[in-house]
Order: sequence, then C-alpha cells, then structure tokens
Amino acid sequence: MKRGSQKTANSVFPVSKHTHLHSNKHKPWIETEYQGIVMENDNTVLLSPPLFALDKDAPLHYAGEICGFRVHNGPSGSGTVQFEAVVLDRSTGEGLVRSKEPLDCESQREHSFTIQAYDCGEGPDGANSKKSHKATVHVRVNDVNEFSPVFVERRYEASVPEGRLFDRIVRVEALDADCSPQYSQICFYDIITPNVPFAIDNDGNIKNTEPLDSKRQRVYTFWVTAFDCGKNRAQADAQVVITVKPSCKPGWNGWTKRVEYTPGSGSVPLFPSLHLETCEETVWNIQATVELQTGHIGKGCDRDSYSDRSVRRLCGAVRGEVDLLPPPSPAANWTSSLPTLPSSDSSLVFSFNGSAHIAAVPNSVAAAVSGDHFTLQLWMRRGGSRGSHKEEETIICSTVRNEDSFSHYSLSVHGCRLSLFYWPDVSATRPVKFLWKLEQVCDSEWHHLSLSVQFPSVTLYVDGVTFDPALIHDNGAIPNPAPRQRMVIGACWGESRGAHSDANTTETGSRYVGGYRGLLSGVTVRPGSVEPHSVVECLYACREGLDFGDLETLGSGMKVHVNPSQSVLVLEGDDIESFNRAVQQVTYRNSLRFATPGVRPLKLTTSLRCFSEESCLSLKQLEGYLVVLQPDAPQISLSGVGPHLARPPPEFEGPRGVPLFPELRIVCSLSHAVNTAAQVMEALMSDAVAHTLDGCEVQPLGEELNPEREELLVDMDVLRERGLEIINTTAYIAITGAESISVYEDVLRSVRYRLAKGSARFERRFRLSCSEMNGRYTSNELTLEVNFLHSLDSLYHPSHLLASQQQFLHPSQHSGELSGHSMPNPHRNSVVPGAATVIIMVCVGFLVVMVILGVFRIRSIHRRSEGEIGGAKEGSSQWDDSALTIIVNPMEVISQSVH
Repeated sequence: MKRGSQKTANSVFPVSKHTHLHSNKHKPWIETEYQGIVMENDNTVLLSPPLFALDKDAPLHYAGEICGFRVHNGPSGSGTVQFEAVVLDRSTGEGLVRSKEPLDCESQREHSFTIQAYDCGEGPDGANSKKSHKATVHVRVNDVNEFSPVFVERRYEASVPEGRLFDRIVRVEALDADCSPQYSQICFYDIITPNVPFAIDNDGNIKNTEPLDSKRQRVYTFWVTAFDCGKNRAQADAQVVITVKPSCKPGWNGWTKRVEYTPGSGSVPLFPSLHLETCEETVWNIQATVELQTGHIGKGCDRDSYSDRSVRRLCGAVRGEVDLLPPPSPAANWTSSLPTLPSSDSSLVFSFNGSAHIAAVPNSVAAAVSGDHFTLQLWMRRGGSRGSHKEEETIICSTVRNEDSFSHYSLSVHGCRLSLFYWPDVSATRPVKFLWKLEQVCDSEWHHLSLSVQFPSVTLYVDGVTFDPALIHDNGAIPNPAPRQRMVIGACWGESRGAHSDANTTETGSRYVGGYRGLLSGVTVRPGSVEPHSVVECLYACREGLDFGDLETLGSGMKVHVNPSQSVLVLEGDDIESFNRAVQQVTYRNSLRFATPGVRPLKLTTSLRCFSEESCLSLKQLEGYLVVLQPDAPQISLSGVGPHLARPPPEFEGPRGVPLFPELRIVCSLSHAVNTAAQVMEALMSDAVAHTLDGCEVQPLGEELNPEREELLVDMDVLRERGLEIINTTAYIAITGAESISVYEDVLRSVRYRLAKGSARFERRFRLSCSEMNGRYTSNELTLEVNFLHSLDSLYHPSHLLASQQQFLHPSQHSGELSGHSMPNPHRNSVVPGAATVIIMVCVGFLVVMVILGVFRIRSIHRRSEGEIGGAKEGSSQWDDSALTIIVNPMEVISQSVH
C-alpha cells in the first residue's frame, strides 16, 4: 500500500515537476530607450513610451510575472543615486520611475541612466530569475519659475549733454537664475518713477524723451524694475542717476588740484576721476605727460634718510670703502678748507667753485685703493645753468701705484657728457676714454654715480640704472703723467710752473686745472669686486615716483613710458575711452614706511592731433600738487633700567666694571589715530613693521668723566662684528649705524662703568637715549643714578650704631641692590641713601634698647635665685616683665649656660 501510493505519486507528478523546474524559458523584454520628463517640484518621471516589461512565459505563475526593475549608473554616474524604478503590477509588468530626492534644474537639467527588468523566477524564492536587456532612460528636469530677476548693479549712473535727444544714455541689466528660456529671460523692463522724461525698452536701454536742460534740473534720479517671462518681478529695483552736463567744453574733467598721500599706502591713483572731453572732435593721436617734481626732497627724491654708510649696511653692500671726503677732523684735515652745506641726512655736502676749492687726498689714503679693480661712488649736483658748462671739469684725478707700475684715472664732466679717462700703465699701455651722454649730468639736480671698473670692463650706474658707454681710444697724453702717487678731488694737476705757487698750485709747483663747479657728497672708493646690480639699485634708486597700475589693462594702440627716475610718465594713444582708462591708472608710489612729508608739484601736459590741424583742440597745462602726509611717528621706548643702581665699590673697581643697563629693553611701536575696526586692524598690521635704530648715546650728567679715575667700557668685538661705529669721549658715548633693535640691546647691555681704586666716593648719573631715521625720531631719555655702598672696611666711622647698620645691610660684598632701588642721597658721603638710613637707624636703635632691657632682666633673675632676702625691696624695685615674655626663654637659656 505504501509502495503503491509511491508509484502512483511518481506516475502523476513527474511531468508537472519537470514543467515547474523548466518553465522559465524567456527573458523579460522592455524598450531599448525611454524619454522622461519630471518637474522640479515633483518626483514622478513621465516616460515615453510608458514603462512596461513583457515576458513570453506569461501567464505562468512566477515565470511570467515581473518582480522588479534595477537602475544602473549612466554616463553621468549618478543615476542609481537619484532615481529608482518600482513595479506597479507584476502581471502586466507596468513600472514607474521616480526620483529619490528633489531635483534642481539649475544645477543639472539632464539625467541619463540605464534600467533593467527581471522576472520572478521559478518559485517564490526567485530562483533562476531572468533579466532583460538594459534600456537607456533620458530624463529632462522641467523648470519651475522659482527665481525672480536680479539687477547686475543696484545703481546705474550716466551723464549726458544738455539740449539733445539720445537713443541710449545708459543700459540696465537684470538676470534670472531659472534654467529654462521661458523663466530665465527678462521679458520687459519698466520705469516705476512717474513723470520723468525717460523711457526704457525691453533690452534695458534708457533714452530721454525730450531735450534736457541743466539749468532746469541737473540730476535725475528714478527707479526701474524688471519682469521675467513668467511675470515674476525683480527682487529689488535698480536706481538710475543721470546727470545733465552743460554745453560741452573740451578739456580735462575731474582734475583734482590737491592729492593727498598717506605713507604706507603703497601705490595710489593720482587721477581716479579724470577724463578727457573732446566734444566729439575727431582726434587721431593723444599724448599726455605727467611730471612729478621731487628735486627739492633730499638728494633728488625720497630715499632712505639714513646716512650713506648706514644705507650701505642695510642693502648688504660689500664693506671696505674709503671715504675721500670725510668730515673735517685732526685725522682728516684735507677737507677742512672746503665749504659745507646742510643736508637732509648725516652726510656732509661739500661745495666746489672751480678754482680755490680743491681737496688733495693724502697718499696714505690713496694707497689703500690701488689696483685696476675698484668702485667709485659719489653724489653730484652740477652748479650753474645748462649753457654755462662749456669747459671740462674734473671731479676726481688719481694716479695710484700697482705693485711695480702706476695707473691713472680721472672722472670729468663736459656739458652733458661724463667721461672716465683710464690709463692702466702710464709707462706702457695706451689710455682709454669711456664716454657717456647723460641728461642727468647737466640738469642741476642731485644724482648718484656708481662707477665700477674691472678693466677693460667699466659699468656705470646713475641713480641705480645702468648706462652703457661708448669706448674711445685716445693717444693723447695726460698732464704730467710722471709715475708718482697722488689723488685730487675737484680738479687735476697741470703743467709744472717752477717755483711759482698760488691757491691753484700743488706743493711741487704743478698748477691745478679743470676745476669742478658744483656740489659733491659721499665720495667713496672701494677696491675689489664690482657691486651687484641689486645692491646698487637698493642703495640709490628712488623710493618714490610715478607708476602705472596694470599694464594688462592698456587698450590696443596705447603706449606708456616712464623715465628711469620715475619722475616723468608719458601716455600715448588714439582712442578716447582707452586713454581715459589709462590716465586713471597712473599712480604714485612711495615704498618708504616713514616717507618724507611735504609737497611735490604735479603737472599734466596734453597734446592732441586731429585730421584738421587748423581746428584741432589746444588744452592748457594743468598744475597741482601731491601732499605726502606726516607718517605715523614711531614711539621708541627704553625701559628695564634703574632709576638707581647701588653696588659696593669693589665691583666698580674690578677689571670689567659694572654693567649699567643689564636688563635694558627697547620697544618700537607706531602711534595711530584709529576710528573704525578696519583702521584698528590696519594699525595692528603696521606695528609689525621691522624698526631699525641708527644711533644711541650714553651721556654722564653733570661733570664729564674724569679719565684718571673713571671710564665707560663697550664690547668692541660686538661693534666690529656688526659694523657699528663708536665715539667714546669723556662727555658722551655715541654708537651709530643702522641696525636692528636686538643688536642695539646687546651692545648697550654690554656698556660698563669702571672706576680706579679708591675712586668710589660720589654718586654718578647717566642718561641714555636712542634715535631712528637719522635722528628724525627719538626715544625717551632714561636716567640712571649710580650709588656706592661703602662698608666699614673701606670707610671708618666711630659710631657702633652705623657699624650695626652696615652689617645689617651688607652681609656679604656680593649682595645686590636693596629691593632693586636705592633712594637719592642728599649727602655725598652718606653710607646709605636718606630714607632707608632713617628707617634702618630706628630699627637698629629699637633692637639695642631691647637687648639692654633683656640683659637687665637676666641680672635681676640671677639675683633672685642666689638669695631669698630683700623681699621688702622686691616690691619697690622688681622689674615688671609682663610685656617682655617674648625674650624670656632665650635669655634664661643663656644665663643657665653661663652658670
């Protein structure tokens, strides 16, 4: 029975089982491509054709049904993230595509991805399910009018001449952020201010509807709005300001006669509102010349106002220069007869008149600059007018010894020419003349010349700019080429005149010729290698001048030229609009943080060329001035010293003395007038500017130092290492040279005061001060009073009370100041300064009284312990010690130890 039923089952079900296992024969089928549309504010995609998946296995259960769709990445790579497909009816295969998250037409308007259908397989577990091919779905996101127009500018300004009608005065423009042409386009503009003589078209062009009269109304102000094609109005209306200009007058408009410059502002435009009005005159060439006059500022323009030596150190120049025109002194007496003029820096300016003013440099100085490799540098300003320079004038004439031969050179000026006559060997080779034609030689302004000779190569820098020479071989002989070392500034020696001599005659009878007329300063010569161009440019290039803002903004046909000293700028062009834009880019720059304040005259000269030369416009020269304002003054603060320094005499009498300013602190900050948060930030930023001191002075107050018993010592190794200079006299110590604050702190902390043995009798006061920018800004004056703490070993005094004071004050000779201060001493040989002396005497006196009372009490106790008699006397003579219990135990211990 059991077996029979099994057979029956096997005979009934095999076919159905086979059919069930192999019934899913076909893959689902969908279209190969679908086009879809979805709105920005919806997530359902409308597909064309509709999404249906068909399966030939239908109507079989599972095999003929569609269980799902899969979405795959398309070309954009984001399809699976943003879209999904769901089955609406498994039997019919109907499906729906929708977005998972809101779509934004403005960020991405088109989406592409692939979709694939799969059936339900052969059973409820989806086994052996089959997939259709992949179909491409293109979805376009339709725009919704969600944005309103926005004007590009909130305010539009224009000017128009009076009495005429114009098709367009100004054009306003609005934009719409919607992505579709329907909603992103601006359909029309509208003037919402009533009763104005203007109209606007659909493109935003505004014109006047009647001729305008500047006398009736000079300025018109009205508002316009915009609508997109979905009738959305602009978020904010735009303001239009139209200025009616009076009848046209050709010339420059917007000229400001006074221009202010704040130091530290970098480059600022000189003519931000300047524009040329030609009244529609046809002009084919425009040339404008801007001149900035800075000849009265220092030596030709605004440079660092440090001394020449300090500037050389700041720029990293090679050391070793020899000053040929030093300040007159017993060691440098060859300049004592030359007249001098005041200068804006610490360098002396010497005047030469072409005859009597001559400086003969000693052979000991000239011998230090021998050789055919040297650099000659000087400041020069020719005297007289351009037409008066008819004869050759010699600046320097020198014959130097080079081991076993002599070489000769002379630097001269003749008219507007500069020449260097160089003879490498006066006994053998031929001389060579290097010639330069320069306007700077004869313009009667200050110029710096740097002549680097590496024979046969010669390099000339004028105000930091290189100039190439023309070489001229010259077979002529120089005056008196005898092989003898000599150097003369302001002339050269001529033919021998025998025994006759006068003001223009040398010590051997040779007459001076070719006298120089003008001013000289900073004449130095340095043997060795040539100075790099970057160093020379740093040393002597102007820190102020004219410049052009951005050369890339120059229009076609525009040219700009700036002279080497940046005092003249020339603009040339043929288009009025481009020319006006270029003029507004002309700037003034001053790279000095502490620019020299004052007035710089300014000129603008314009020349026009027209097709008709007879009727061409003629514009007058415009004159104004640039005012460089007073820079923020640096506050130099000295602190960390005194006001009193008290030490025992042996410390001052040691070999190194006592440092006067061991904890000196120097702080430099800028003072500002700040009103806004932006100015506060600017002030904080400007305080980060690196400051450089150029001098400090230590001066004894009262009598000068007595060199027999006192002196001030300075670490000379530090000074030499930093290239600083020092003048050490009995009246003051002056340390000069541009260096950082930290270097000056180290040097001043090493200043020591030393006394001879037994000289510490009186107090001594010193004053310290520092300066920046060649003494232009000075610090506070720091005063230090030095006191000498005498002990009994060095000063006899009969009072035991004062002896106790000394032991109390000075337990050792190495004790420091009393609490860092000592009071002024009204008596020159007092032991301790005044107020402290009074306090200590009172304390010590009180201590002596207490000791006496204690001893008296000890003796009374001792008497009491030896006898019991005297009771009647005790009541009248016994000491009441109730108030002295604080010293009972120590005294009793002492008395017991004695017995």
